[in-house]
Amino acid sequence: MNQRKRRAARNTSQRVLSALIAAAVLTAILFTPDFSWGQSGTQAPASEKKLSTYDKIWKFAEWYNDGENPVLQSFLFTGRFQYEYAALDADQGSHDEWNARRFRLGARARLFGSFTLHGEADLDPQEADPFYLRITDMYLQWRKSGRFTLTMGKHGVPFTMDGSTSSKELLTIDRNNLSNNIWFPQEYVPGISVSGEISDWVYRAGVYSAGQANREFGEFNGSFFMLASLGYEFANSLGVKEALLSGNYVFQNPDPKNTFTRQLRHVVSTNFKFETNRWGLRTDVSAASGYLGQSNLWGVMAMPYVNATDKLQFVGRYTMLDSNKPNGVRLATYESRVVPGRGDRYDEMYLGANYYFYGHKLKLQSGVQFAGMDDSRSDGGAYSGVSWTTGLRVGW
Repeated sequence: MNQRKRRAARNTSQRVLSALIAAAVLTAILFTPDFSWGQSGTQAPASEKKLSTYDKIWKFAEWYNDGENPVLQSFLFTGRFQYEYAALDADQGSHDEWNARRFRLGARARLFGSFTLHGEADLDPQEADPFYLRITDMYLQWRKSGRFTLTMGKHGVPFTMDGSTSSKELLTIDRNNLSNNIWFPQEYVPGISVSGEISDWVYRAGVYSAGQANREFGEFNGSFFMLASLGYEFANSLGVKEALLSGNYVFQNPDPKNTFTRQLRHVVSTNFKFETNRWGLRTDVSAASGYLGQSNLWGVMAMPYVNATDKLQFVGRYTMLDSNKPNGVRLATYESRVVPGRGDRYDEMYLGANYYFYGHKLKLQSGVQFAGMDDSRSDGGAYSGVSWTTGLRVGW
C-alpha cells in the first residue's frame, strides 16, 4: 500500500512538473518575438543591442555585481533543471518514464579579483527521501589570467568528448555510450588541477582522489588517478569558428575501494571539435585497459550537426564500443532499465533535433536511438531496440 501511495505521489509530481514546463515554454514562445538566438559566436556589446525578455529574466541569477569592490566582485545564483520523457521498445521488453534528470542549485562568488568560490548540490524534486542527492561542485579557484588557473576541491574531470562537455551544453539529449563506459560515472571528484590556454595550445593536468564515494567528498580511503590533457586550436589557420584537436590520458592506481571511478587503469582519448557557421563535427576515439575483472575497451564516436536556422539544429551520431572479453560493455541509461546485464559490442545510431530559445540556457532537445548489443555468453546482456527521449534543458 505504501509503495502504491509513493508511486501515485511520484506520478502526480511528474504531471505537475510537466504542466509547469509546458506553461514555461508556451510563455517563452508567445511573449518573446524579439529574441535573437546567441548560441555561439561573438556577442555584440550590451550597449549596442536591446536586451531581450530572456536577458531580463536570466538577470535574476546575478545577485551582486560590483567590479570596484576589492573583496566581493560578483555573486551568482547557479543551477540547472533538466526534465525529460523517455520511451523504449526493444526485443527484450519496453519501458517509459518521466524523469527529472538533473536539478542542481548553488552559488558562485568572485573574490579579491582573482579567486572564485563555487558550490552546487544535486537534488531530486521527484523524491522527498532523499531530496538531497550529493554535492557536485565545491571548489576554490585561483585565476590570474587565461594562461594559468589552479582549482582545488571537488570539480569536474573532463576527458572523452562528451565527458568534457557540460550537461548544459550537450548537442544530444544524453551523453554517448562510449563516455558512459570509459568516462567516470562520478563527474565531480575531489582533487587539484591546473589548466589554461597559451596561444593556440590548451592544457590541463590534475591529481584526484579515486576512493570510496559518498554524497560529499568521499572517504579518501582508496587510491588516486591522474589526468593530463593537451590540445591545439586550428581555427585561426583554417578560418573557422572552432577546430580543436585534443588528447587525454588518465592513469588510475588500481584499488578495489575506488568507487568514484570505473575499474580502468589506463585511458587514452583523442577528440576533435570542428565548427563553421552552418555545420560542425565532433569525434572521439578512445581506448581503456581494465582491472578487477573489467575488460579492456575501445570505441569510436562521430557526431555531425547542421544549424538549419539560428534556432533549429539537427544532430546525428554513431557510436561503437567493443570489449576484448565478454561482458565488458554497459548499456546506456534507459536501455539498462530493460536489460541490466552487460555485453561485448555496442552499436548505436542517433538522430535528433534541438530548438534553442536562449542558446544552451533554454532549449528543447529530442532524439531517437537505434541501438544493439551483442552478448557472446548469452547471459543477459543482448539488446536490440529503439528509444526516444525528449526534454527541456534550463541552465543559469
